Amino acid sequence: MMAGPGDEMAAATPVRSRLRASHADREQAIGVLKVAFMEGRLTEDEFDARLGQVYASRTYAELAEVTADIPTGLTGIQRTRDPWRATKLAWRTVYAIILPAIVTLIVLPGGRGNPAMGVVITTAVVTYLLFWLCGVSVMVYSRQEKRSRGELPPQSAPDTGR
Repeated sequence: MMAGPGDEMAAATPVRSRLRASHADREQAIGVLKVAFMEGRLTEDEFDARLGQVYASRTYAELAEVTADIPTGLTGIQRTRDPWRATKLAWRTVYAIILPAIVTLIVLPGGRGNPAMGVVITTAVVTYLLFWLCGVSVMVYSRQEKRSRGELPPQSAPDTGR
């Protein structure tokens, strides 16, 4: 991942500053420049000149130089989106809706005739509750793991009422 604007990490780490930047790193730098231009921090000429520098940059250090004077907190830079997000949502849907329904159909008592409606409803409710309980436990465990590795975003500061 490319050093953000104003981030001296690339310059402070000689090994990292010599690493070659990827196309995605250049695109991120261009995004920073676009936001700065839209906020009025760069003139059109500066924007064009810096775009040329971004395309000519080969290392993280060169990219960091292009955006070094742009404040990090004031730009509208957003974190990159998880590319597997749609897949994760699909699996959650399967887990939450389809799989419990299949298990309910398998667990239903067989034999002659149709089972009573009360048995069907009870079996479905119990199955869905068990799946929900397992899902919540996995989410809690996953959140604890992420928190122990420091991957969760910091909590927002309490409102001071100003």
